[in-house]
Amino acid sequence: MADIKMTSDEWEILKQKFRRKYNHLSDHDLAFEQGKEEELIGRLAQRVKRKRDYVVFTLKKGLADLESNRL
Repeated sequence: MADIKMTSDEWEILKQKFRRKYNHLSDHDLAFEQGKEEELIGRLAQRVKRKRDYVVFTLKKGLADLESNRL
């Protein structure tokens, strides 16, 4: 079960932050379906070569302040 839930609108904002920080990510890497957060987390962890916990932490941090440009 995913540690995080987000809407498609929230992901659109977070996706731009991820793309800025990790510019090698493709549209496929960043594809998101609501309810399938766990798939996204796993894919991102693999592509950015980080542990799952790091990706969850980063997503939560981004969700906490969607207005900021920082991730």
